[in-house]
Amino acid sequence: MTTTASGELATPVSAPPGGLWRIGSARWRRRNLTFDKISFFVVFLIIPVAFYIAFVVSPFVQAVYFSLTDWTGFTPAMNFIGLSNYVKLFTDSTFLQAMGNNILMAIVVPIVTLGLAMFFATLVTVGGSTRGNIRGLRSSSFYRVISFFPYVIPAIVIGLIWSQIYDPSAGLLNGILTRLGLQQFTSFAWLGDPRTARWAVMFVIIWGLVGFYMVLFIAAIKGVPAEVFEAARIDGAGRFRTAISITIPLIRENVQTAFIYIGILALDAFVYMAALEPGGGPNNTTLVMAQQLFTTAFTKGQFGYACAMGVVLAVITLAYAGLVFLVNRIFGGKSEVGE
Repeated sequence: MTTTASGELATPVSAPPGGLWRIGSARWRRRNLTFDKISFFVVFLIIPVAFYIAFVVSPFVQAVYFSLTDWTGFTPAMNFIGLSNYVKLFTDSTFLQAMGNNILMAIVVPIVTLGLAMFFATLVTVGGSTRGNIRGLRSSSFYRVISFFPYVIPAIVIGLIWSQIYDPSAGLLNGILTRLGLQQFTSFAWLGDPRTARWAVMFVIIWGLVGFYMVLFIAAIKGVPAEVFEAARIDGAGRFRTAISITIPLIRENVQTAFIYIGILALDAFVYMAALEPGGGPNNTTLVMAQQLFTTAFTKGQFGYACAMGVVLAVITLAYAGLVFLVNRIFGGKSEVGE
């Protein structure tokens, strides 16, 4: 009961059961479901998800189905054969060797590339004089431009350039080495020798990617307050200790992202191999799964079998990304606000 201004008692008006909820719900709808918000959800959520399902999820589901058939790819006829392609796949010595080559590249290429990128990024950001303000080496901007230059060249062009550099008879590399007195490299086939072919190819991939990840790490390091590095300097930490204990932990998420991207590239590497070693190299030492998949599909006409290879490659890629997340969670922990 309430009292009016004249002192009389006023009878409260009771709302019908559930009425307050309906009134509040209606007000919420009028207040929140505006045209702008609906159009925002449609344009930035529903349409992208629809495109993702249509152009990413749907083809992958089709590939899984085709991998369970004997489809040749050039005729509409196909017979369902179950897991026969996968059984054949894991008894195929050529594909297993290609898988081993990819896994080796997924280990070596990210570690070496990101290690070098972090080293150079540290030098051009906080690797300068130990006196005065925190700064990088002199002419650091020039080094950034030079290091990033290989990344702007298409991968196929990089592969073709280095195939000429590695040429046994007229290649630049053998010419320089023989001029230095190393006559054992006269007409040496870098891409034709099983001892060097795999490492020569990985060197080209690393050379082409170091600059990009160096710039990525430079941007991340620039986001760390200079006071953090100054405090480490006052405490007597050297450059290596600062990089290990301060720089890497503070840009851990950038490092994780870089590992995933470059690992996916190493598990593919088709473009580089198509230019450098289109035949798989000596004794298939540089053959990768993508090359074997392409040959199986378009040369042998076994699209069902090739789709099984693609599914295995996708599973390995997802497993690699999951492993990177797991390692980051175990050894890096979960970053929290206020650390």
